Amino acid sequence: MTWIIIAIIAVIVIALIVMYNGLVRAGVRVDEAWSDITVQLKRRADLIPNLVNTVKGYAKHEKGVFEEVTKARSAVINATGVQETADAENMLTGALKSLFAVAEAYPDLKANENFKQLQDELVDTEDKIQAARRFYNGSVRDLNIKVKTVPYNIFAGMFGFKEREFFEVEEAEMVAIAKPTDVNFE
Repeated sequence: MTWIIIAIIAVIVIALIVMYNGLVRAGVRVDEAWSDITVQLKRRADLIPNLVNTVKGYAKHEKGVFEEVTKARSAVINATGVQETADAENMLTGALKSLFAVAEAYPDLKANENFKQLQDELVDTEDKIQAARRFYNGSVRDLNIKVKTVPYNIFAGMFGFKEREFFEVEEAEMVAIAKPTDVNFE
């Protein structure tokens, strides 16, 4: 009888350890995924001043657009937390659309090799941000499922594990920054 009680206690202890470690692993994955997002956001923020300066050389009278992009970039850099970062992302995406709309009005700028390279890098970075966002949201989903389901939810509360926020941006804003070039042979 004593061995049975010891075996039951051992199974319970092992189950607690497995659940705790699962929650820790899920939390670390979320933190790692958020770190990936911030790395890509910083990379994009570092590209934007070069892009703005390139466009400025061609469109000096578009001061309002440049100020909007600079303000939005600053908001992304200074954002803390998932929701504030998502809001700043929405603002920056809109500002970048305006910047590229200005660029459309200047054929010499669109043909500029430096501008093309910066635009390509920015599009590549946007793709990486979206991939990092999907990975982060998948990690958050996994953690949140554990935090909400039995028996993990009992131990999650005891050990202080909480649900995390998804990183969501407005779908209307999730448009590729660089649109395909129209080809017309007329």
